[in-house]
Amino acid sequence: MKLRNKACVITGAASGIGKEIALRFAAEGARVAIADLERKAAQDVADEIVRQGGTAFGVPMDVTDEEQVNAAVAAVVRAWDGVDVLVSNAGIQIVHPIEEFPFAEWKKMLAIHLDGAFLTTRAVLPHMQRSGRGGSIIYMGSVHSKEASVLKSAYVTAKHGLIGLAQTVAKEGGKYGIRANVICPGFVRTPLVDKQIPEQARALRISEQQVVKNVMLRETVDGEFTTVQDVAEVAVLFAGFESNALTGQSLVVSHGWYMQ
Repeated sequence: MKLRNKACVITGAASGIGKEIALRFAAEGARVAIADLERKAAQDVADEIVRQGGTAFGVPMDVTDEEQVNAAVAAVVRAWDGVDVLVSNAGIQIVHPIEEFPFAEWKKMLAIHLDGAFLTTRAVLPHMQRSGRGGSIIYMGSVHSKEASVLKSAYVTAKHGLIGLAQTVAKEGGKYGIRANVICPGFVRTPLVDKQIPEQARALRISEQQVVKNVMLRETVDGEFTTVQDVAEVAVLFAGFESNALTGQSLVVSHGWYMQ
């Protein structure tokens, strides 16, 4: 088991990509804290892991709330004597043309994606530094960490920012054996993406089928969505890689939607 006994915190882990990473980590022997705004949903995922023989518990966390973030990380440290892996995954999507983008919604997007990544990182770093074991911090970026799309100014800005944060954490954390990397998925068929399809259809005045075929999947090599399982496999790679040889990097998982 690649992650045996590693204490892991995964934000936004009650559904979608975060849930799949939690299940995959648990299968690799990790102890998993399911951190999510939805307390009951988080505990439901933790209970599922426990029923399968794993170790997990749910912790309520609004990633934009400094006190909640610190309290949740403190609970994990009390339970498992440290944190070995952070997956900063919590995120939302709001789409508008720039000239119609409400400032409140712009700030909400950046708060969840960037403030949340910063606050959770700041909370776990001292524990990783003191443990002597180092650690792995994984940010959930996007192909939009590399490239822009229309209607997504806030999302693109936030996802680009995660690469800068990861590279800074990698440089500051290197002497402690703390690695920081970014996963950049293409379009993954989650509830978040399902919600975008009709929104983009309305904004672009095309059909939902055209959004999927001509906007989301047009640039892929095979017309396929990236899966939550694809993303979880990359998370296991980053979490289980014990050397500073792999740090400050961003790995695109997109069926060729974006190629470096």
